Amino acid sequence: MNPRCSRLTLLASALASMPLAAFGQESPAPATPEACVVIATDANRLACYDAALGRQAADTLAADAAAIAATEHARRQREAARPDADKTLYERARHGAGAVFSEDDANAEARANAGKGSLLDSRWELASDSKLGVFQLRAYRPVYLLPVLWTSNFNETPSSPNPDNTVSTPLNLDSVEAKFQLSFKTKLVENVFGDNGDIWGGYTQSSRWQVYSSEESCPFRETNYEPEVMLVFHNSYSIGGWKGRMAGIGVAHQSNGRNAPLSRSWNRVIANIGLDRENWALVLRPWWRISEGGEDDNPDIEDFMGRGDAMLVYSRDGHEFSMLGRHSLRGGNDSRGSLQLDWGFPIDSTLRGHVLVFHGYGESLIDYNHKATYVGLGVSLLEWF
Repeated sequence: MNPRCSRLTLLASALASMPLAAFGQESPAPATPEACVVIATDANRLACYDAALGRQAADTLAADAAAIAATEHARRQREAARPDADKTLYERARHGAGAVFSEDDANAEARANAGKGSLLDSRWELASDSKLGVFQLRAYRPVYLLPVLWTSNFNETPSSPNPDNTVSTPLNLDSVEAKFQLSFKTKLVENVFGDNGDIWGGYTQSSRWQVYSSEESCPFRETNYEPEVMLVFHNSYSIGGWKGRMAGIGVAHQSNGRNAPLSRSWNRVIANIGLDRENWALVLRPWWRISEGGEDDNPDIEDFMGRGDAMLVYSRDGHEFSMLGRHSLRGGNDSRGSLQLDWGFPIDSTLRGHVLVFHGYGESLIDYNHKATYVGLGVSLLEWF
């Protein structure tokens, strides 16, 4: 390898040395509880004590059962408080209000803790007892380094319906490059509406690096930046054995920070619906693109990158499998999208392997209308759950 490209080794070392606790991920168990005293962050110190003392994760089934029982108890209270038909409208209104607001603290707490310990709760602090405060880094999307990312069809002439955003001279690209992704989120405001509704800020950055291209001095081919703001609500309902845990709405900007003809960007309003069951999680995200007017770098991006996505995750015994699909939600020749499969698996107590397979349109913004297959292999610090 060209010596100028040895930065990949440095990046891999830096990624491997990043503390998992910085993202709210559990570190290896300390030898004694006293070792946790020096940890400054409250949430990380609590996680350290839990690991040292062998505290088990919350029993999600028990929390759900308690929430269901509390809901049924509240329903019976309302029925018992229902006034006779000969009561005046004012008296019936007083009785109804009393039934709504007379729920005891134990029942209210049980309902607020529905889903405690579930996959979605572990990432979004949905249950009342799971909330850890604001302005602390939390895991968001997977964090990984793929020293090898191979593609079947590199996009040497990126194009767009906007004539100012079409490359005329073919780019000199290798079919094998490296890719890494960093992602985190933090809670900005907690309990906006009573005991529900948290505002989160998130950031994800993914880079494709022509690290093996010695002729071109190892350039970064494409980097995508995506800041987001989301309002997330705790839910508790059931659909066919799946538990509805969360619903949210947010705004996301994604761009590659480049000038024409390589500039690509879009802004979206994204809805978020999350369900889980045992070791499974399902997240549905329909979105609406905010128009950029006549200066649009990629006016047809929705027809390729899609109008929504769906992610299914299975997590067990340290292994995590995820499937992420996007689609244009159109038929015929306009039916386009992509499918990405990821597998995270343990290598040792501090390092995980990661395999990625992608097929379709839009592996990156510069390739939003380019169809190809990608296969990546590397290491990860964090997965979805």
